[in-house]
Amino acid sequence: MPSRFVVVVSATVAAVPLGSCAVFDRIATLGDHPPLSAIENPTTLPGYKPVHMPMPTPQPASYSPNSLWRNGSRAFFKDQRAHQVGDILTVTVNLNDKAVIANETQRSRENKEDADIKSLFGAKKIPLTGATIPTSLSLDSSASSDGKGSVNRSEALVTNVAAVVTQVLPNGNLVVEGKQEVRVNFEIRELIVAGIVRPEDIQSDNTIDSTKIAEARIAYGGRGQITDVQQPRYGQQALDILLPF
Repeated sequence: MPSRFVVVVSATVAAVPLGSCAVFDRIATLGDHPPLSAIENPTTLPGYKPVHMPMPTPQPASYSPNSLWRNGSRAFFKDQRAHQVGDILTVTVNLNDKAVIANETQRSRENKEDADIKSLFGAKKIPLTGATIPTSLSLDSSASSDGKGSVNRSEALVTNVAAVVTQVLPNGNLVVEGKQEVRVNFEIRELIVAGIVRPEDIQSDNTIDSTKIAEARIAYGGRGQITDVQQPRYGQQALDILLPF
């Protein structure tokens, strides 16, 4: 019996694709809490790409004579809001989207053609065959279609996440990215926020609403035992992609 168990386990492991390293990592940590991700510099990650946007012509700073105020400055004293790489600001994620769409299309067509044939080139019968020429010809056709579609979507997400300025564009806009992970028992909930913000949209308390983030990328999900149960198995997902029926 032990030898048969080893054979079954070996066959199961061999059936797993070699590229599925995550499977072996999960087996190695079987029974343990899902590990939290290490704090990393987002600009050093393999998938990180700097943002390039159209920029206006740079305007040199000008000063008024006998004045301590610089033209274009937002405050007389030093501004404590995020403005350079490495600074932190709080993003208020407030999503409350709802869409209801209903479409219905109906189409119907009916055709009818009638024709009488008295003779064919003066003959009453078809040559060689001797068959009688039909005295009438009738063609009928009809087609109809009925299509319906509806969409009912409702999403709501309210939370806060701290983001780090990873890049300052030539026009002064800030590229921010933030990630938050919370582990409760054997489930990790993670929130990712990224995009481009204007320094003028940052509030005095160093917060900004998610609706003012350009090219916003917001992801909210999780991983752990509950997520594993909710997801179809790998084999079923592969069959859903490959099977045409």
